[in-house]
Amino acid sequence: MFALYLKTKNFHWHLSGPHFRDYHLMLDEQGDQIFATTDALAERARKVGGTTLRSIGHIARLQRLADNDADYVTPEDMLAELAEDNRRVIGFLRAAHVVCEDHNDVASTSLIEVWIDEAERRAWFLFECTRAAD
Repeated sequence: MFALYLKTKNFHWHLSGPHFRDYHLMLDEQGDQIFATTDALAERARKVGGTTLRSIGHIARLQRLADNDADYVTPEDMLAELAEDNRRVIGFLRAAHVVCEDHNDVASTSLIEVWIDEAERRAWFLFECTRAAD
């Protein structure tokens, strides 16, 4: 989730164009939501005796979403990339839900269901912002 948070903030900081304000505010809101998920996820891991991410290097070794270090990305490409990343995160969360369910971890499955819903909403908003007018 932290990789998605950082990419969302990267695009938030580097947006340009006629829809700058709307996209900038939307990505700021989404970044805040993802960060909150990251914190809750880490706290849940600690509650059940696990460990959390320890460094940027640790994140890099574990991340499953591609970075985007391009000097310029169009706003439409930013939104499309984030929509796809959120859809991938939904898949990761669904897989984690199955593991938690298999271990009867009701608290984790409950949290994951909320995070899936939030990611679905983010993906939906991002997709709708990239649709061509009919």
